[in-house]
Amino acid sequence: MSPVANESTAHADGRVGRRIENYTAFWQKDVSKEAGQDTENRLANYTDVINGYYDGATSLYEYGWGTSFHFSRYYKGESFYQALARHEHYLAFKMGLKPGMRVLDVGCGVGGPAREIAQFADVQIVGLNNNDYQVGRARKLTHDAGLDGQVTYTVGDFMKLAEKFGENSFDAVYAIEATVHAPSWEGVYGEIMKVLKPGGVFGVYEWCMTDKWDPSIPAHKEVAHGIEIGNGIPEMRPLAKAREAIVKVGFEIEHEEDLADRPDPIPWYYPLEGDIRKAQTLWDMFTVWRMSSSGKFVTHHGLWFIEKLGFVPKGTFEVGETLKIAADALVKSGREKLFTPMYLVVSRKTAQN
Repeated sequence: MSPVANESTAHADGRVGRRIENYTAFWQKDVSKEAGQDTENRLANYTDVINGYYDGATSLYEYGWGTSFHFSRYYKGESFYQALARHEHYLAFKMGLKPGMRVLDVGCGVGGPAREIAQFADVQIVGLNNNDYQVGRARKLTHDAGLDGQVTYTVGDFMKLAEKFGENSFDAVYAIEATVHAPSWEGVYGEIMKVLKPGGVFGVYEWCMTDKWDPSIPAHKEVAHGIEIGNGIPEMRPLAKAREAIVKVGFEIEHEEDLADRPDPIPWYYPLEGDIRKAQTLWDMFTVWRMSSSGKFVTHHGLWFIEKLGFVPKGTFEVGETLKIAADALVKSGREKLFTPMYLVVSRKTAQN
């Protein structure tokens, strides 16, 4: 039976216990038993998939990664958080964001990139997210940073942007590792096209399987399955499909590059390897340790314990277990160049559109 979210057991912070508990039921545990109907069910119920995952995973993300839920390239000696910020600055730079622009952040998480980009480029940002818990966290963190007047948030579906904001509403739109959650790239990119003003710019870091990935190879299919279940993604798709969708909805591509394909001495996935010898700064040793065998042991048992005590919603522990599946799949696919979390595309809505 396909899982159906039950909106009971709602918590005051916006998290819903039943959909956290239902999350893993959207996938077959045995990848060999995955069928087309499983993917179709996840795509049809993408909001339940996304919310079930992030209701359970958000606090774990903040504990292990901070408030910017994305990957980045690294330079030698560069701290983990400096690299995340530089990755955000690079996107803003390539998009040509200017002071005073009204910018939409599609899939804003808890607002880490929005706050960073708002200060870096001196723009006004509206963050959109369909997860009530994350929006609540984003508002609190933004208030604490004193940026209430520059960065705001709203709950909404990125497949209904025009309905939410009206057409021609933003000077620029960006998405950082978020639109992979959409049931179709063409659908979400089409909505972004609608809310952009003529001449507006769209920048995205997209999650994709690379041209080396072949779903007919069992090991390749298995690694994509691990990325999906461990990251709340209904379906992983190839990079060529992302590019095709951007062009099909009418954008003119000005710049594109798979940043993960650069010959960096420090790979984007290194924090997930759990090897503290690779940490670039003293503080980063703690960040990397959390993904080591001992760090996972502490998190595993600690999360189980606090769930039993009722400090986190039921089902959080099981979602946390999928994060370990995700880490293994991301490292493996990164090493084999089967996956990228940073296919960068900067494109523009023409004046005629």
